[in-house]
Amino acid sequence: MNHEPEQELELTSALVPLFVITNGRSLPPDNAYERTTLVSALEGASASARTLSPEARQVLELVAEGFLSVAEVSAHTHLPLGIVRILLAQMEEGGLIIARKPVPRAERVDREVLNAVLDGLKARFGA
Repeated sequence: MNHEPEQELELTSALVPLFVITNGRSLPPDNAYERTTLVSALEGASASARTLSPEARQVLELVAEGFLSVAEVSAHTHLPLGIVRILLAQMEEGGLIIARKPVPRAERVDREVLNAVLDGLKARFGA
């Protein structure tokens, strides 16, 4: 017979399945909330925070003071990126946050055009 004291099982949020956090919702389209998409809370959103899940409330508190990227929200909350994307989609549908798409990478500029502009400036102002 084993007389070792039984270890108490600690129930933590790590044991909560991720689909419970998101109410079983699926991921939004990949382009909806890219890692660099910036999110911020709308004015008055904190009044509705008491109806949110603890995870969504934490996200809302993070973005209440300004814009954070989706990747930053994921890092601060220690939640997987997919879960954060689902929570953000729910909050945007509820009118609690605004999402701003990342600025697209600049297109490569034609070097000939730049040389022509430079030549024109040199001719105009001398160099």
